[in-house]
Amino acid sequence: MNDLATQLTARVRGRVLLPGTDGYDDERSGFQRLDPHRPAVVVAAACAEDVRAAVEAAAAHRRPLAVQAAGHGLAAPTGGVLVSTRRMCAVRVDPRARTAWVAAGATWRHVIEAAAPHGLAPLSGSFPDVGAVPYTLGGGVGLLARRYGFASDHVRRFDLVTPDARLRRATADSEPDLFWALRGGGGNFGVVTGMEIGLVPVSRIYGGSLFFDVARVPDVLDGWRRWTADLPEELTSGVTALTYPDLPVLPEPLRGRQVAQVQIAFLGSAREGRRLVEPLRSLGPVLRDTLRDLPYTESGTVFDEPDRPHAYRSQNLLVRDLAPRALAGLAEAAAPSSPVLTVVGLRHLGGALARAPRTAGAVGHRDAAYSVTVLSPVGEGERETVREVHRAALAPLADAAVGRSLNFSFGPLDQDGVRSAFAPADYERLTRLRARYDPHGLLHANHRVPAAG
Repeated sequence: MNDLATQLTARVRGRVLLPGTDGYDDERSGFQRLDPHRPAVVVAAACAEDVRAAVEAAAAHRRPLAVQAAGHGLAAPTGGVLVSTRRMCAVRVDPRARTAWVAAGATWRHVIEAAAPHGLAPLSGSFPDVGAVPYTLGGGVGLLARRYGFASDHVRRFDLVTPDARLRRATADSEPDLFWALRGGGGNFGVVTGMEIGLVPVSRIYGGSLFFDVARVPDVLDGWRRWTADLPEELTSGVTALTYPDLPVLPEPLRGRQVAQVQIAFLGSAREGRRLVEPLRSLGPVLRDTLRDLPYTESGTVFDEPDRPHAYRSQNLLVRDLAPRALAGLAEAAAPSSPVLTVVGLRHLGGALARAPRTAGAVGHRDAAYSVTVLSPVGEGERETVREVHRAALAPLADAAVGRSLNFSFGPLDQDGVRSAFAPADYERLTRLRARYDPHGLLHANHRVPAAG
């Protein structure tokens, strides 16, 4: 056992795992399986003091440190320290205050299930098994976003360990600069051990999806865009286009077809929801209809995203509008003729997302009208092909682009890419705060903000 592991083993209540030891591979593996990282040591943290011990040891031995909750990002450098927080999954709900304290490794599913008995819900995303803390650090555009805004706008406090190994509490009144940076600036400023968030009075939604065969309804993406032009803020929607493989495990109507899945989450009655969705039904034949009144505990069925870990990459743009030519290019990227399986995801923004919160945060580009993401599984020898398909799909959107979302960018971004996620003045402020809180570059975040100077 090396000196770093010896120091950690003496202080950590959880497990300390080295390459080749039982549990190491399981602990370092997350949902994202492309380029699996090999840290020199994994700290399976059981509490905030374990996190502090890991930060202190990494700094003393001059090793970079990364954090993994549910593992949808992939940040741990080879030879560094990986802090796995998945055992820190406690959630405490205060129904009177409509708040929840959420530990570092809790997923949105943990929070949803804890809040539901009180008629409350968090501003969770489309996939409930994503880690709540890292999702929120990146802003967070969820199923209720047009009505309630970004998840990060609803954080009341962060508990964290900064790179100087200090336990801190960041709120709008204490550590206001750090609080601002954590609300949208990513994991560049400390290791969050827990956060207190506001909950909203939601127990049920009218939600689900309508599936269309793109061959029979070729203008479905543009039809969805036109439909979003005049919707109430209570309705948040998206559309996903892809070509399904012809496999028996898939629903029969979808097999072997290029399908556009329009996703709906409406905060209102089923009757009003059906009325609002009726123009979509008129676009053409519906292959499958899963729209219904449902408890928020089943909100993951709206997008019904794959739940098996796999290797993938994505690129994202935030745009002012969606021109028909650009939508045609996106549909082509998701067509059967594409050299790699490509999933195109569009999200309707605006509403509360466009308004400044009561307490400012680092989230950028609130003026964006839509989010556009292209994602592909990556097989052996497909990296360059995936990169080129994604580049070509997003190229027609360049004139409408205002920036990008860090949360929808699954893969490494260069400095210009990270910069594009923020307003220029905010990005410069983030670099100064990185220099203040992490001058030696200890933290290895998924999307790195460099230190100024």
